[in-house]
Amino acid sequence: MDISLTTPALLFPAISLLFLAYTNRFLTLANLTRELYDRYKANPDPKIKGQLHNLRYRIGIIRHMQIFGVLSFFASALCMFVLFAGLETAGKYLFAASLISLLISLALSLLELFVSIDALKLQIQDLDERTDQGQK
Repeated sequence: MDISLTTPALLFPAISLLFLAYTNRFLTLANLTRELYDRYKANPDPKIKGQLHNLRYRIGIIRHMQIFGVLSFFASALCMFVLFAGLETAGKYLFAASLISLLISLALSLLELFVSIDALKLQIQDLDERTDQGQK
């Protein structure tokens, strides 16, 4: 397979969009964490503490998503430099490393999505239980 300078450049827009999405996720979780922390300080509730634990876990996942995204971007840029220097074999390995890092980042994104969905299910279940108790 021949690889040119434009091949790794194809990843730049995708990685940039991922960073935007990851940053938005992080900012949303950071704001939610601050809000829940304030609520917990005002009225300690084990359910809020559980939600904060879940948010800490999700923020850790997002941190790793961003790390692997940065590694992918770095490997892709380094790949272009190496290809420019005429080292095609090294460029292929760096491009492969970039793709693997991107795949890991996307897999972590999927994991964070599942954790997020589970957290929402628990919250809805709690609402359903409160509604059922109010009807009795």
